[in-house]
Amino acid sequence: MPNRTLRQVVTGQTLVSALPDTTVRAAAVAMASQSVGAIMIVDETGRLIGLFTERDVLNRVVARGLDPDKTLLASVMTDKLQTASPDKPLGHALHLMFEGGFRHVPVVEDGRPVGMVSARNALGLEIHQFEKELKERDHIAEIL
Repeated sequence: MPNRTLRQVVTGQTLVSALPDTTVRAAAVAMASQSVGAIMIVDETGRLIGLFTERDVLNRVVARGLDPDKTLLASVMTDKLQTASPDKPLGHALHLMFEGGFRHVPVVEDGRPVGMVSARNALGLEIHQFEKELKERDHIAEIL
């Protein structure tokens, strides 16, 4: 399995972020339009201060009966984050996700987000390589 760095994984990503005074609805619209499951919350200087995910919409907003047009991200975001440096291997982020029971790890450099690794996209190249290896194995088995 290739051992990509997180910088390689997030290269080319469009950063999806919002300020803490953004409404939940505005954040959800941004997440939907960018097809992402989480949005990074940054302060006015661009430093990462929180994360808001699809699960947060469900558990912290809808299940509590909060109004998404009036609820601000600051009141429902996760602010105690596990982040990773872009020079760490992909396996580091996967380990954090597994141990912490979450699906997103912000990749941060000098306190500022440079990308996001998610359970959904983290294994893209690895899955492709695995499928290729399976096909090659099946082909060899057919020849033998």
